[in-house]
Amino acid sequence: MAQQLLMPKATAVWLVDNTALSFDQIAQFCKLHPLEVKAIADGESAQGIKGLDPIATGQLSREEIARAEANPNHKLKLSEPKVRVPESKRKGPRYTPVSKRQDRPNAILWLVRNHPELKDAQISRLVGTTKSTIEQIRDRTHWNSANLAPMDPVTLGLCSQIDLDLEVERASKGRPLPTAAELGATLESARETEKLPYGGSDREEEKEIDADAVFAKLKSLKSSDNEDEEDDNRF
Repeated sequence: MAQQLLMPKATAVWLVDNTALSFDQIAQFCKLHPLEVKAIADGESAQGIKGLDPIATGQLSREEIARAEANPNHKLKLSEPKVRVPESKRKGPRYTPVSKRQDRPNAILWLVRNHPELKDAQISRLVGTTKSTIEQIRDRTHWNSANLAPMDPVTLGLCSQIDLDLEVERASKGRPLPTAAELGATLESARETEKLPYGGSDREEEKEIDADAVFAKLKSLKSSDNEDEEDDNRF
């Protein structure tokens, strides 16, 4: 893996401000266009970018800068790194332990039923399977289709909830919002709502009934009071 310069534009800002290197030398070292380096020197570009010292980061030596300043044709070279970082291995299909491989068809069936928006490549990344297996489970042509039962891959330990949520979010981007018919909730038409009673007559009837009941109760109380007074006068 070829060594690359860290933060080339910030490094170019530092070299413009702190060295006598030519624009071509800085452009060649930072992989920029000479006109862009000139714009940095004129203050027209990279405003607000803090310069990065390549000497402090170990990417350039003072001797190399001095040689380039003395010879305009000299091309700056990156210093050899003190620590070699191993190249990251290319990610392949997710490894599934042997003890859990028999659960993969159940997990695929669960994903196909509960998240139909997921693509085959996403399902393959989640549970570590092949496209042909996914297609067989979708088409119910899998050799063990009769015995399959949908099971959550997170519960089975085939993937994490974070990975599943991330793939679902990716698959949902750009999809149209579900319609009211799909959600099962529809608005009633104006013709149907016009037939519904407003409720005013019912409320008036309730008020009348309540008023009659109140007056009747008052009359009964008044009559009972009069009877008590007559009894007291007798004694």
